[in-house]
Amino acid sequence: MKRAYCILSAAVISWALLVTNGVFAADTPLGLPPLIVPLDNQITVAKVELGEKLFEDTRFSTTGEVSCATCHDSNSGFTDSPKVVSEGIHQLTGTRNAPTVINAAYMKHQFWDGREPDLESQSAQPFLNPVEMGLTSHEPILDVIRDDRTYRRMVRRAFSIDPDDVTMDHVQKAIASFERTIISGNSPFDRYRYGGDDTAMSEAAIRGLVVFEDDGRCVSCHTISQSFALFTDGKFHNLNVSFDSISEGVENLVQAYSERRAAGTDVDVDVLTEADVSELGRFAVTGEWTEIGAFKTSTLRNIEVTQPYMHDGSQATLEDVVDFYNNGGAVNEGDQINDFLSSGIRPLDLTDQQKLDLVEFMKALTSPEYASSDIAQ
Repeated sequence: MKRAYCILSAAVISWALLVTNGVFAADTPLGLPPLIVPLDNQITVAKVELGEKLFEDTRFSTTGEVSCATCHDSNSGFTDSPKVVSEGIHQLTGTRNAPTVINAAYMKHQFWDGREPDLESQSAQPFLNPVEMGLTSHEPILDVIRDDRTYRRMVRRAFSIDPDDVTMDHVQKAIASFERTIISGNSPFDRYRYGGDDTAMSEAAIRGLVVFEDDGRCVSCHTISQSFALFTDGKFHNLNVSFDSISEGVENLVQAYSERRAAGTDVDVDVLTEADVSELGRFAVTGEWTEIGAFKTSTLRNIEVTQPYMHDGSQATLEDVVDFYNNGGAVNEGDQINDFLSSGIRPLDLTDQQKLDLVEFMKALTSPEYASSDIAQ
């Protein structure tokens, strides 16, 4: 079901800032566009407060130890950095690195493979995944809410309903509302590019911006516009990150998974529990051969505090990421994958100084509220 959206005239930055008649209103952070919110899920104080409590509640996992915030910790740039891949109940690990929630409100697709179109639909999945929170249904969540006096009061305030009538639709809308307040701009880059402050970035970062837009060709996918920068084109690309691990048997795997998709296999479970299926990327969602091994372009905002990188966490540092692109990706000699399945990266041939400057530029994309993170030190 498609959701209707409207543009919030003044985007949200913090639910503690300015509230008018119970609805959020705050200045859009420098460098970001107006926030788009669903017409059927306008952001209110009560919904955000409920969503934050739900986001942090470990009772919604089978062990009582894992919450949404476990993998999206505000102290780690809303990721679980420095973990390579996320860890759920019983220390079970999935196959993918936790993407940041920061500015996820601006993303056209959620998850690395874009299998959900919005925050509302995304929020329901981790509860049921066997390597995340492990529930077999959403009913235990609703039972907790209905039996908890604090939740009952918050649900009544947020949705004006009898708490006994709460559904997962309400839960999803509340969590999504909270996540839409997790946006950040006003980085040194924003103050330099959009604020007219020539001193906001170091000389090395300024040189790095030139590399980013020119020789590095980074801006081709990590886009910058005249008035704002999300640092993502929102598209899916095969960079051959770990794809070589399935290259020899990719045709058989694709055929087998196509049959499973036709039979109604749960994509969300497969991509986090089966390493081979995970590497199929966007294909696991669309079934399109041209999207085999393709993953969503991640935002670069606050990238300094959300390591490691790539969908599988295979690149430990920003320096590693720059080397990966500079070398033309991770294509192995003798790889027999068809041309459209192999890495589309061409070697950049950057100098050592250009690589250092490019890293300094990416560090200048850290917003003030995350610059003091222990990870950034």
